[in-house]
This record gives sequence, C-alpha cells and structure tokens, in this order.
Amino acid sequence: MLKAYATRPEESRGRQHREAMSTFRSPFQRDRDRIIHSSAFRRLKHKTQVFIEHEGDYYRTRLTHSIEVAQVARTLAGALGLNTDLAEAIALAHDLGHPPFGHTGEDALCDLMAPYGGFDHNAQALRIVTKLERHYADFDGLNLTWETLEGIAKHNGPVTDRDGHPLKGEVIPYALAECNAGFDLELHGFASAEAQVAAIADDIAYNHHDLHDGLRSGLFTEADLMDLPITGPAFAEVDRLYPGLEPMRRRHEALRRVFGVMVEDVLLVAGTRLGPADLTSAQDIRDLRLKIIRFSDRLFRELKVIRQFLFTHMYRAPSVVAMRAQVTGMVRELFPLFLARPELLPGEWRRDVEAARSETELARIVADYVAGMTDRFAIQEHARLVLGEGERPLDPIEGSAGRR
Repeated sequence: MLKAYATRPEESRGRQHREAMSTFRSPFQRDRDRIIHSSAFRRLKHKTQVFIEHEGDYYRTRLTHSIEVAQVARTLAGALGLNTDLAEAIALAHDLGHPPFGHTGEDALCDLMAPYGGFDHNAQALRIVTKLERHYADFDGLNLTWETLEGIAKHNGPVTDRDGHPLKGEVIPYALAECNAGFDLELHGFASAEAQVAAIADDIAYNHHDLHDGLRSGLFTEADLMDLPITGPAFAEVDRLYPGLEPMRRRHEALRRVFGVMVEDVLLVAGTRLGPADLTSAQDIRDLRLKIIRFSDRLFRELKVIRQFLFTHMYRAPSVVAMRAQVTGMVRELFPLFLARPELLPGEWRRDVEAARSETELARIVADYVAGMTDRFAIQEHARLVLGEGERPLDPIEGSAGRR
C-alpha cells in the first residue's frame, strides 16, 4: 500500500508529448518497459562497470549493474511504501548515458567536449531518452513521464555547484539544459523519494558488487577485508556460524551480509526520518529540501573506509589503470577522427551531420555516436579506422553503436 508521500501515477505531471493512457499499465510501468526495450539499454550489456567488457564473463557490466540497482530500488521502495515502478524505471535508466570504458571513457569525452559544452553521463541519459532513441512515429525519444525524467536528472540531488548554489545558463550541461528547456524539471529542487531510493540503491549495488568482483579478479583477498568495517564482522560471523565453509560459499555468505547491513541501515534511517514528518504528498518530500533516503552517519563513515580501500586496491590497481589507459586512448583518437571526417559515420547518422550548422553541433553528434559505442565496438572500430585491420591491440569482437 502506498504511503501518502509516495508518487501516485494518477497524479503524474504527464509526458512532453500527449499520449492516450494505457489500459493495462500505469504510466511508470510504461516508462520502465520503454527503457528496457530501448537500444541504449541493450548496449549496456557490453559497457564497462570496472573491468573492460572482454576481460571476463563473470564481472559486472553496466547492464548487470543496472539490473541489480533496480532490484535494490524495488526492495527499498516496497518496504517504504513508495512507488516501486517509478523507482525501478529511474534505476534502470540511470546509467544509459555512460560511454564505453567506464568513468575513464567519460573523462576522455569530458576533455574532448570541453570546447563544445562538455559531457556528463547523467545529462547524456536524458538526451538519449528525450531525443536519440528514434523508434516511435509521433516523437523522438521515449516520451517518459515528468517524474521519471526528474529522477534521471536529479537522483543525486539538485543540480547545483559544489557550494550548493543553483547552476545557471551555460554552466548547466547542454544536454540537460536542452531537455529542461522543453520540459521544466525544476533542476534546483530535490527529487521524489523514489528518485532518492534509486540513488541509494546505486550506492548499495556498487559497494556490494565491487567487493565481489575485486575478490574474483584477485586484486585483493578475503584476508585483506578482515580489518575493514562491515566486511570484517561479516566474515567473522560466517566463520562462527559455518566453520570450515568452502571459500566461494564463505565469500557469498559474508558479502550478502554486507548487502543486508546497507539495506537495513537505509530502511532504519528513512523510517526514522519519515515517521514523525507530516507528509501528505510526494511534493512534500521535495519541499523538505534535504535528502531523506540516505545512510546513517556511522555507516557512511564506514563505507568511506571501504571505498578508499577499493580505490587503492582495485580502481587504481596497476593492471586496471594500464588497461583503461589503453582503451580510453581509443576514445581520444576516434572522436577527433569522426569530427574531422564525419563521412565515416554510419549512413543513418548522415542526416544529422548534414543538418549541423556549426562545429559545436557536429561535435555533439560525434559525441552521441562515440558515447553510444559499446566497449567491443569501440575496440573494433579503432582497430579498423585507426590502426588498420592488421593491427589489433585487443581481441577482435563484434558490436555496434547503432542508431538510437
């Protein structure tokens, strides 16, 4: 049963382009389904989370990460009496704008796009769902509800500078500004409780699975985790309850306890903050002007210790850094090549190229294309266009950036 402060589908602010209501799905269920069936969502299968897509079959990709985030978001939203469909839709869409090769790929595109308005993966996700997906006869994009778009734009909080001041004018990422100009998302305010749930679900998912993937990769061991908060007590409890348990089962049992600690902490904090508050609508959550769905201060401090450990032992491990440097160098070479020779873009992109009225518009088209590439397609295209077919730094693999 939905709480009074949950987002109700019948009170949605609607879609940018008017459509008839579905007879068997709520507006947020419809959003979720459109995201799942989008080209951009499918491409997440071959996009980096931490390890490059070809490095192993068991590591998380952006797709499996997004599915795990959606599962956590549904669990939290259901337990808190929030709209599970909206929380799931935002969670599934939150990483659609990521380019190939993870955050290092994004850093490369940020540098390359600096003269043309910059690049931000959250803003790019909005550009995808409002413009680049082109499957429907009546509109570009997926024509998602205002609430889902708001959640994508502001799930990490209001769009402000580091001091909390609203961003204005050209400082706002151009992709976000374009979307907001057509459908005001109230960027300077807080988002719904469901969007906040999607954000904390993202934190829970990556804190959990990065530990799992780091162990599987051999970059650190279970023994390294025994002195850390949360993980150390989790392994100690498993050893007490199941002495002599085989290593893989021991690992799984301990890490699912870490997962449970995070989920239970968020539910406790949210219940404590929501319970005494006089909240009668979803708008009341926004009007609180603070993050209501969050970790406790104690757990947040403990997670910072774990994140620092992962930063040192995993994200900045020499083997990970070396591979990322190699593949993100491909982004730095592909972007200027396409900018100088846009005729190399696939035929379905030619109409956009021909309509470009400035170098900035052309650069943004090229950024859309490069950001849409999967890891494997970027590697393949770099080998074909830059190195020549005879030279391949990585295994040749199939893929396609495709038209959205």
